Amino acid sequence: MIDIAHLKSIAAWSAELTPEEAERAARGITERTLDTGTYLFHRGDRFDNWAGIISGIVKMSTVTSGGKAVSYTGITVGGWFGEGSIIKDEPRQYDIVALRRTQVACMSGATFRWLFENSTGFNRFLVTQLNERLGQFIAMLGHDRAFEATPRVARCIAWLFNPILSPGVGGHLDISQEELGLISGLSRQMTNKCLKTLEENGLLRMEPDGIRVLDLPGLKHFGE
Repeated sequence: MIDIAHLKSIAAWSAELTPEEAERAARGITERTLDTGTYLFHRGDRFDNWAGIISGIVKMSTVTSGGKAVSYTGITVGGWFGEGSIIKDEPRQYDIVALRRTQVACMSGATFRWLFENSTGFNRFLVTQLNERLGQFIAMLGHDRAFEATPRVARCIAWLFNPILSPGVGGHLDISQEELGLISGLSRQMTNKCLKTLEENGLLRMEPDGIRVLDLPGLKHFGE
């Protein structure tokens, strides 16, 4: 259980709730800390929680039946995920692993379902988020088929800076080139080369402790 003031600081969607709904949401949330390389859950797990990132970053990925590792996306500060599995009442279809020490908020499935059934504001947020996520994965399918590294990195960064999916990021993201490579499915060396190209195009600036985005639409549509 957390208090309502803390809820408002870690969950942008709480602004959509009534006071009664916010109190119910806060009562249903606990927090966990994951060390680097620790899994929140694996593909196939029954994880009856909706999760949000308070600090740190996690990778959404899986391993195919043939043993190939597939990276979907990264989720950073302010991002919440897993609503689809709870709504459909199904095992998780992907792994979630911490790329650094990460603090996670976990809302119980019972609380999530109560909000889903009773809160207009919460459902409005979910529709917006699901629509944004759908657009993300449609774009992912398109650029993966193009097999071009730099557009892949550009879109990966754009997703991490998405103000709907990651409202806590702002204009600067604390992320290493190795972490970005893990999320985009590229080596650190190739990621560095792609970042230099994007920086030369005026789309971002590499900083000692991460990346500052200068042109988010440009990143999103780079290479089109």
